[in-house]
Parts: sequence; structure tokens; C-alpha cells
Amino acid sequence: GPTSAKGYNHTDQYIHLTDEKPADNMYPVISHPEQEQQAREKLAALEAKVGKKPNILVFLLDDVGWMDLGFNGGGIAVGNDTPTMDKLANEGLILTSAYATPSCSPTRATIHTGQNPLHHGVLRPPMYGEPGGLEGETTMPSILQQLGYVTQGVGKWHMGENQGSLPQNVGYDDFRGFLGVSDMYTEWRDTYFNPEVALSPDRFAMMEKETFNHNEVHCSPADTSKCEDLRLIDLDTIKQLDEDWMKYSIDFLKRMKGSEQPFFLYHATRGCHFDNYPSDKWAGRSRARTSYGDCIVQMDYILDQLVKTLEEIGELENTLIFLTSDNEPECEIPPHGQTPFRGCKGSSWEGGVRVPTFAYWKDMIAPRKSEGLFDLADLFNTSISLAGKPGKEVAEFVDDKTYIDGIDQVGMLLSDNGQSARRSRPYTLNQYWAGLRIDEFKFVWTGEIEDGIVQR
Repeated sequence: GPTSAKGYNHTDQYIHLTDEKPADNMYPVISHPEQEQQAREKLAALEAKVGKKPNILVFLLDDVGWMDLGFNGGGIAVGNDTPTMDKLANEGLILTSAYATPSCSPTRATIHTGQNPLHHGVLRPPMYGEPGGLEGETTMPSILQQLGYVTQGVGKWHMGENQGSLPQNVGYDDFRGFLGVSDMYTEWRDTYFNPEVALSPDRFAMMEKETFNHNEVHCSPADTSKCEDLRLIDLDTIKQLDEDWMKYSIDFLKRMKGSEQPFFLYHATRGCHFDNYPSDKWAGRSRARTSYGDCIVQMDYILDQLVKTLEEIGELENTLIFLTSDNEPECEIPPHGQTPFRGCKGSSWEGGVRVPTFAYWKDMIAPRKSEGLFDLADLFNTSISLAGKPGKEVAEFVDDKTYIDGIDQVGMLLSDNGQSARRSRPYTLNQYWAGLRIDEFKFVWTGEIEDGIVQR
């Protein structure tokens, strides 16, 4: 009823405003000229100091929940300490409304193309050699290569095993990791989880002969036709992958010491996608002493080692570190991750897509939290903007029939109390448009039955 209260306006709320497209084939934005100018001035001052564009490190976790990490209320409270992540997050920008897609491959393709799945076409994870991937797409690392960056990929790929989708053919100078997803290598080998295959010699032999690549691989532009097989991934070798990948990224960073070129490092962890098999070094290291908790603690250690290496080589002040997850936790196989939201991985409810995220950049990003909308598609535009092509200039690298769903969020990251340039955020679910969020309002168009498949 009638009131004498004047009420309040809050930041990052734009439902009363009209956003505008930077170009015809780009998602509309809310313009913040003052914060854009401040961000550009900070970038120019840093480049004048160090003599090159900034480095970018994307640290992509797998199936990690919004509340697994301490900076979002988890960490020690749920049995797995994350001191490094918490320190970096609390000294950087914690994005409480950052969004992935419901499953891993669509999210990874979205990061690389700046498009939502309905535009890039990777609608669900390809399994056991199924076709589908990045072939024909313009990718972020390929653009960064054109802008003078050294591009390194490490870890989980899962964006297609066909030749055109291999890392070396979509913009990476080097890649080491695997091409599929953790459980594709392990579930049929495990007598506990899948005895119906593991203890059936004929079925086991069938899986051994399946056409997907069963190995850890190394990919290089020296051979665009295939990747080199390094070792078979089984229930023993999978325990070592994340530690070995950490060492590979550290070696890359050390090689970049003193380089006149900036770098883009995409470090996509195996952890903590089920099934988790901790090595003897990590088993029981978490307070929870679960395979999942042990994995979270290990991921925190790995990030710590990468950050220490950046500091050691003198590149920490010139590196944006962006941590996120490809989706929220799966709820099929315990132990699994934590989320305060409705739903899980595979769902377009918040518990499937709102992911733990922070951006850290020493002396460049002011410590704060933001509820402003951030889609992982924005990494595409934001990275290219940092490389010197801000705003609508990213459209120079794609044809006019390619729609870019990402938004340049450099102003949000770098300006004091920066606000999001994103007014709305679309949700997808496999081949469906699922809904739209504007401010704190969410319109659901396609929704699945909650607990229809699994229950928490």
C-alpha cells in the first residue's frame, strides 16, 4: 500500500534500461563509458611499464560446485580447505552470478568461441568417439595468436576428437592432456562402479577396441593430422594426470620468463569430475577424507604452484587469473560437490549453471564482490579486448553471419566498483533455449522436472 519510503536503487540492475548492440552480430551491452576509460588508462599504464600486452591464465575446474570453495562459504566448512583460492578471490573480484552451461563440452566451446551452444552447435558432451566439435569455428586462442600471443593448452579438451577440432588446429601452439572426459577412460574398468563391464571379458574387450582415443596426448602444429599418444589412461595413470599437467604448465611458464610476447594459458583440470582417484600423496588430505574432497584440496595446491611460478618469473603483475568451473556439481555419483541452488549439472536451474568464479590481477583488480551478470562467453571478448581489440572490434575476426554472445567486461574487471556491461543472460539446455535472466528475475521457458533423474 501507500508508503513514505523512498526505496533504493542498486548497482548492476538494468531492467529499466535499454541495451545496445556494439555491432549487428554482437550481443547487446549496457555502456559504461567512464569505467571503460578508467580500465583503458590502467591497461595503458601497465603496458608502458612492462612493454607488452597482459598475460591471461584461465584455470577451469570440472564439475566443481558453487559452494565447494571457501570464498563462497564452502572450503573448510564442507571438509576441503581452499586457502589459495580464497586468498586470491578475496584479493580480487568474486563474481557471484557467473554462468556456465549445464554440461562441460558446451561450456568449453562457449569459452573458446564467445557463442552460446545454440550458435556454436556443441549441444552436449560427445562421448566415446562421437562426432562434434570446434571445426570451422573462430576461436579465442586463434585470434590471440594473430595478436601476438603464445597459446598453451593443458588438461581436459573434450571439444571434439576429429581432426579439425584438435587443439593445434584451433589456435594452440602446444597442448598436452586428454581429448575426452575422465569417466570415459575409467568407468568401464572399475569393478566397483561398473562390474557388468569390468568383469565381462567380451564387453571389456569391446571397450578397449572403441574408436575414441584412450590415451593422454601431446598435440603440436608440427602434425595437424593427429596428436601423439603419450600413455594409456587407466585406473593407475589417471591418478597422476593433474600433477603432471601442473608440472607441464609450470615448465611452460618458466619458458616464458623474459619473453617479449604475452601468453594465454588454458589450464583445464581433470579434477574434480567423477570418478576421482586420488594418488597416495593426496588420499585423505582433505578434512572430509573423500575422494572428491581430496581432489578439491589438490586443485587448490595446483593453482598455488602456478601462482608461485608466475611470481617467480616476474609475470604475476601482468597476468589476469580467471578461475571458474565448467558447470555446477554432478549429483549422480557420490561423493559430489556442493551448491546452495536448485538443481545440478545437466540442469538449467541455478544449481546446474551458476558456477564459482573469481578474477584476480595483482594491483589491477580491486577486492570486492559483484552480483553483476557474467557469462563465460564473456571470456572470449574480454580476452581479445585485453589483447588490444576492445568492444565492437572483436567483430573484425568473424564474418557477419557469426553471432557473438560474449560481452567485453574489461571495464567491469578493472575499474573501481566496475559494473557488468551485461543486462541479460540466456540459458540453454541441450538443443533448447531454456530461459533468460535480467537483474534478479529469471524467466523459465524450458525446464526439466527437478529430481527427475537423480536426487541430492
